[in-house]
Amino acid sequence: MKSIWKKAAAAVLAGGLMTTIGVQAGERAQAASSVMVPGYEVKLLLSPSAALGSDGKPSSSLAGAFGLGSAQSIGVEYFDTGALELNAKGWDVRFRKKADKSNFEISYKKRYPIVNGNIGAALEQARQEGFTSSDDNYEAEIDWTYSKQTLSISTEKKKSASGYSGTALPAESKALGMAVDEIPGKLDNWSSSGWGKGTLSAARAHGPVAVSKYTGAFDGLETDLEIWPIRNASGTGTETIVEVSFKTDDAAEAAAERDKLIAFVQGKGWLVPQDSLKTQLILERY
Repeated sequence: MKSIWKKAAAAVLAGGLMTTIGVQAGERAQAASSVMVPGYEVKLLLSPSAALGSDGKPSSSLAGAFGLGSAQSIGVEYFDTGALELNAKGWDVRFRKKADKSNFEISYKKRYPIVNGNIGAALEQARQEGFTSSDDNYEAEIDWTYSKQTLSISTEKKKSASGYSGTALPAESKALGMAVDEIPGKLDNWSSSGWGKGTLSAARAHGPVAVSKYTGAFDGLETDLEIWPIRNASGTGTETIVEVSFKTDDAAEAAAERDKLIAFVQGKGWLVPQDSLKTQLILERY
């Protein structure tokens, strides 16, 4: 009789243990598949004619308003096919070299449009497509421009720039080879196994663009001012993009400081009430 009760008790304990293990496993799976927690980057366009001097650098008024330091020079190019197949799937591959750094930076970014301010829906779509809070090597960011928001999820790889000075970039084939070698698995297997590497291998360089970046502050937040001289639509000259931006991890702060920044640059006569499309312009014009 005792052995029967022991067997029954053991069965109950085992069942409870298995239930507990099942619940814990479920909790771990749920945690691993939860949505990413994004930071915020507010980006506004400024009028080149109003904000820059005749030398193409920040005017004394602009430099003084943000306390801008000296320029950091950056060489930037993007890789995509002539038909922009990566971009059509929401992916951008950027290759750049900062003059004061000893490595090349290769970033792979996936973008999700945010409709009617519904950030949660974009994060959920990203989660369903494999971007979760457990992806420590990816960063999620809400890019907040004048009239829209975009969820950007990116990862960055670095390669030695030994033998290269300033903002010099490698030959196109060499830079592309680096980008292909470092391709993350999520991009490589996006549409199908090996799709990303196959598509990127057939890509070409779009650029380069010689960017000037200045760092200052606005209302206590570190603020960047970037000048992008991009080939114009006709290919006969240059269209200069001037962008001011700041980052924060706090949604409420992003909203409040964005309102303040818009009012400030608008009051100075610098604001261009449009969204920043510099990546798209480079892909289409080079």
